Amino acid sequence: MRGTVLYGPHDVRFEDCPDPKIIQPTDAIIRMSATCVCGSDLWPYRGAQPITEPTPMGHEYCGIVEEVGRAVTSVRPGQFVIGSFATSDNTCPNCQYGYQSSCMHREFITRAQAPVLRVPLADGTLVPTSGVPSNDLLPSLLTTSDVLGTGWFAADAANVKPGSTVVVVGDGAVGLLGILSAKQMGAGRIIAISRHEKRQKLAREFGATDIVTERGDEGVARIKELTRGIGADSVLECVGTQESMKQAIRATRPGGYTSFVGVPHGVELDGQELFFAHVRLHGGPAPVRRYLPKLIDLVLNGKISPGKVFDLTLPLDQVAEGYRAMDERRAIKTLLRP
Repeated sequence: MRGTVLYGPHDVRFEDCPDPKIIQPTDAIIRMSATCVCGSDLWPYRGAQPITEPTPMGHEYCGIVEEVGRAVTSVRPGQFVIGSFATSDNTCPNCQYGYQSSCMHREFITRAQAPVLRVPLADGTLVPTSGVPSNDLLPSLLTTSDVLGTGWFAADAANVKPGSTVVVVGDGAVGLLGILSAKQMGAGRIIAISRHEKRQKLAREFGATDIVTERGDEGVARIKELTRGIGADSVLECVGTQESMKQAIRATRPGGYTSFVGVPHGVELDGQELFFAHVRLHGGPAPVRRYLPKLIDLVLNGKISPGKVFDLTLPLDQVAEGYRAMDERRAIKTLLRP
């Protein structure tokens, strides 16, 4: 089998890799129907997150079960399944609290940009559909594996309620699907932070009512202007930088909620500023498994079309171009077809 391996900054290769095999009795082997490049993959690709050795890549996936270990009972060969980027037994205390991405037996999926994938803890990680979906639904179903689940968690963690005023910081795929999620939760006003016309258009299609192009202190001032000097009820931080986190917290009204789902790089919080802000913070790796059944149902019933975030589709063996296109912001998100 061939799979995607990152050797260093801007050095992605599609090369021979070992075929996945059942290792534990709780494993499943999946033949991929679709996978993709995640915005978080760009951190190591750009060198902002150093790697010390060739690293297999990919953590978003959906496909057909080919084989299961002897202990697996909830999925069987021939079923179409979707799973989270973080495996979970779905039975430990953390899972029962709804934080499967902090499962006590968690592993992170790292080899999904390949034709075949081994998924540990299959019973607690994978969700089967009632049948094999049509090809046109695959992009949207794939988003539930991570990027939609993360956007949904961002809105949930920021306590988006019917009628809320919401700000979304970040116009990547997670931010855009945070907008879609906030809209589904009944937000009354959604302010998107974006400087890119193509992304602004999709933001409005997903539910944004206002676009703010300013960033940093100027962006905060503009949001305060739009909210009569108060700030937003809920702010979704979907980037992971110091500037985006500061903008998110400062744009939130006292007593409001800031969620953070962008993988943080160089983010440091000022305790005194946070103390006087009266802002509630919640975030981290999205517990995608908690939301998977609901999100899959929304897609299958035609309620949402999150697959629109994929604006570039490539054969899997052209994965390096997919990384380049996203790095250069020529693409929002790259879909890969095995």
